[in-house]
Amino acid sequence: MRIFLAPMEGVVDFHLRKLYAYLGGIDACVTEFVRVTEQTLPRKVFTTRCPELVPDNQRFNINTKAVSSIPIRVQLLGSEPSILANNARKATSEGAIGIDLNFGCPAKTVNRNRGGACLLDETKLIYNIVSATRQAVHPKLPVTAKIRLGFNDRLSYLDNALAIEDAGASELFVHARSKADGYKPPAYWHLIADIRERLCIPVIANGEIWTLDDYKACKAQSGCTDFMLGRGLLANPGLAKEIKAFEDNQPINPTPWAEVLTLLAHFFEETSLAYPSKHMGNRVKQWLSYLRLHYPEAGALFEEIKREKQKDTIENALKQSA
Repeated sequence: MRIFLAPMEGVVDFHLRKLYAYLGGIDACVTEFVRVTEQTLPRKVFTTRCPELVPDNQRFNINTKAVSSIPIRVQLLGSEPSILANNARKATSEGAIGIDLNFGCPAKTVNRNRGGACLLDETKLIYNIVSATRQAVHPKLPVTAKIRLGFNDRLSYLDNALAIEDAGASELFVHARSKADGYKPPAYWHLIADIRERLCIPVIANGEIWTLDDYKACKAQSGCTDFMLGRGLLANPGLAKEIKAFEDNQPINPTPWAEVLTLLAHFFEETSLAYPSKHMGNRVKQWLSYLRLHYPEAGALFEEIKREKQKDTIENALKQSA
């Protein structure tokens, strides 16, 4: 079985992907989306969104350990088949090991510009996008797609899934809610089973997997063997390892707060250099907002630094929380 790290826009960037590569348990991930409109984008756009394409960024050190980056696919978002295909060709020529097509983003600004989940009402267009992209990319490289169960309702999921397979996709990720459902529980994992039973390509289940028990329920209802984790993995960075240990009949060792705190300190060090001083600590606060759902210590730390902008103050708070 495989576990993918979900491409959460504005959250799961290069810095966070590196830390999850260090933690282990993740088999592959997908970038935040590259918005495609009217032209083939330059190399810089792809390397900015996916610094892993640059050889010098393939490895990093933390506590004297060096780990390779986990395999990553470049995600494209748009609605023009030929333009998307050209950009897929460009991305793979720059070193991308696979292309993922976004048909699941629920953001209003994205949907208003004919991207993401709104395309779930246009099955023929989805087919054309996947088909054009598949033809543009070397046949040995994966072309995958991510969908929700529908836009305003959950009626089109099977038609869209079948169209994506017919168009030549390698795999399909399914977020088990419609756009209208947003991120509200529940996730309709049993509907993923309908898709899996009809398709020959691998189907990866996604949505509302916060705990090991959620994983067990999702697996039982969807019948899937591969899963994509998003918010649940941000709240509990060790969740993927717990799932792998369970499947391997090995002892389940939760990730202690002390280890998470070490990662937070490293994350702060990197992101404090990558963002303007007026945004000092924002990425750490963002991650803490998820971590506090699993670690009480994260909630206390978040409250302590949520209004802080001084680097030294935030660093000291991280040290004192150890």
